[in-house]
Amino acid sequence: MAKITIDGKVFEIDPKRTIIEAARDNGIEIPHFCWHPKLSVSGNCRMCLVEVEKMPKLAIACATQVMDGMVVQTASPKVINAREAVMEFLLINHPLDCPICDEAGECKLQDYAYKFSIGASRFDEQKVHKPKRVELGPHVLLDVERCIMCSRCVRFCEEIAHKPQLTFTDRGTHVVLTTFPGEQLDNAYSMNTIDICPVGALTSREFRFKARVWEMSSTETVCPGCARGCNMYSWVRNNEVLRQTPRFNPDVNDYWMCDHGRLETFKHVNVANRIKSPMVRKNDQLVEISWDEAIAKAASEFKSFKKSEIAVIGSAYDTNEDNYLLQKFASEVLGTRHIDFVRHADESFQDAILRRADVTPNTLGAETVGVRPRENGMKFDAIIKSIKEGNIKAVFVVDDNIASDPKIADVLNRLELLVVNFSFENETTRLADILFPSATFAEKNGTFTNFSGRVQRIRPSVATLDQDRSLDGFAMSRLDKYGSQLDRWAKGAKRDARPTWKIVAGIASLMGAKYKYNTAEDVFTELAANVPAFKGMSYRKIGNRGLMLKQKESVSSPITA
Repeated sequence: MAKITIDGKVFEIDPKRTIIEAARDNGIEIPHFCWHPKLSVSGNCRMCLVEVEKMPKLAIACATQVMDGMVVQTASPKVINAREAVMEFLLINHPLDCPICDEAGECKLQDYAYKFSIGASRFDEQKVHKPKRVELGPHVLLDVERCIMCSRCVRFCEEIAHKPQLTFTDRGTHVVLTTFPGEQLDNAYSMNTIDICPVGALTSREFRFKARVWEMSSTETVCPGCARGCNMYSWVRNNEVLRQTPRFNPDVNDYWMCDHGRLETFKHVNVANRIKSPMVRKNDQLVEISWDEAIAKAASEFKSFKKSEIAVIGSAYDTNEDNYLLQKFASEVLGTRHIDFVRHADESFQDAILRRADVTPNTLGAETVGVRPRENGMKFDAIIKSIKEGNIKAVFVVDDNIASDPKIADVLNRLELLVVNFSFENETTRLADILFPSATFAEKNGTFTNFSGRVQRIRPSVATLDQDRSLDGFAMSRLDKYGSQLDRWAKGAKRDARPTWKIVAGIASLMGAKYKYNTAEDVFTELAANVPAFKGMSYRKIGNRGLMLKQKESVSSPITA
């Protein structure tokens, strides 16, 4: 280890580290534009200049390795003067359009202009104008005038996405960022360039001009787009999800997230065909009824069938809490051995970076908590076959559109009772005899278990009429201030949805079970006590980085109801 001094403080540092890394590891900020911890060093912005004792001139902290005995000053008069000069040069041709720039509020150039520049410009000539609103690809727009040529986006495409699609052309003040001839920025991770762009040069075509960062709440949650479980922020304004951005987790997704996860996985939260209230089939039409009526109807109907005539279909889209209580309900209350869920795989979706062929967020979790056939019970395909033969007469389907396959839809039509939980209208809900509106991942607390066995928290970022507010979901520290506003938003959106665990608990209670759960955390506490792989876990311990399941033998052990 090398002993170095930074701003009068002595630290022991790995000699392979650079000055900027050493400072960052010890809570000292050195301003920078071009440097990124996961990209190669380019050293072209010069914002990270520092003074190193016995060196004849200032050194760039991003490319200077530490040495034993090194003495570094990050805020000496010489450094401050150089920093101000760098900022003055960067702002010479930069447009004064902060009031209309999407990056305002999260822009490094804006922040550093306040902190490190002299506050005035000596340049009074005509600025160099460059192209604006350039469509680099299907999701990214470029305003070249704002670009400070840090090359972060170029290096990301080459080193992380492995798709070299961006480059610089021309020279001096006329340098332009562009795509290679015949190329466009269309790789599966293109929108990460927006996040790492330190200015407002690269913006999202979908999010552009929709909201300011200070007008939105950001909630720490997990992407439901595949079994990777990328950590992300859900950004909400007026109870509507407007964008999703990656959240750093070195054990899962580092700083990155695919475009599909950003753009597609929240669209169903605000779709027009959300199921707004419980429904029951009357005269071959689904009509709205109250929650109490629907739950009572489901309990009464289930009681009219033999245990062997009932099957339950769980969901890899649901949380561990939802699936745990569902399998407990199936075994203890319905008494059926026939419980399973559908595995959804798309090999074309998988890549070598983040995306997984399993396009559900919780396959391993559903298996681990016990959503699988009991002794002599039937798997999904056998259940469908048994419905066709007339042996299975009642099915409870939660949060999976199994009737999207026309052959399965035809079989489900033969049932005497089909109870469905889902958030929006689809092929399965149209066949339901009793239909419950379930909360989406953005509207409930819970946990997902990713493909590697990491258990991670999801938190509600938008409000429903049945919001679980005992936890820290929808910016819970702000609920006291904004609680009444959330209620108005939820009513305005008519989001009368409930998490699956709560719907299941309601039906079970009317069928004689004594389920006393008030929150998702109550369910998880019981889950952690009863399922060996989750032993010792709690929401507090899971935190914002997640916890690994116990040893594999615990994961595969049978779970008794």
